[in-house]
Amino acid sequence: MTGSPEATVLAVDDEPDLAELYRVYLDPAYDVRIATGGEEAVDAMDETVDIVLLDRRMPDMSGHEVLEAIRDEGYDARVAMLTAVEPDVDIVEMPFDDYKTKPVTKEDLLTLVEVLLHRAAFDERSQEFFALASKKAALEAAGTTNSEEYEELVERMESVRLEVDDTLDHLSARDAFVEVPGEVP
Repeated sequence: MTGSPEATVLAVDDEPDLAELYRVYLDPAYDVRIATGGEEAVDAMDETVDIVLLDRRMPDMSGHEVLEAIRDEGYDARVAMLTAVEPDVDIVEMPFDDYKTKPVTKEDLLTLVEVLLHRAAFDERSQEFFALASKKAALEAAGTTNSEEYEELVERMESVRLEVDDTLDHLSARDAFVEVPGEVP
């Protein structure tokens, strides 16, 4: 993966060695900031941050609290929960984009950041679909599919998928009739 040198990644983990390892993994391809606590993460956050890799369990502020603070401030960065906590139905309503369980390899981390950057180029409904699909996959991997929350997640995902499909169909039909400027042979 080549990465985007202009992309900024904020890696948040209360284990300083792990946060530094994430920097080492990502630094050649991205501008990487690290924070070793929730308050530090909120202070390091600004409009230039594109991706946040966020641990869920931290002593001063949980990852969920940091995520809420980021969203409350209006930042639109893509957020991946990167944690040792196995996912449960409590993740369904959390406004993150992806969920990965530690440990992660360098390749996993680079791929995750590239995927999140790619998703950022999509419209809001498509991003919602990707986030829902990620939550569904995390719950399935953890074997947490026998709940009302999981069923509601699947229904919501299907509803959003239909909206995205309708939008793409509409755009494709409209584009078929748009004249492309240029020379006529």
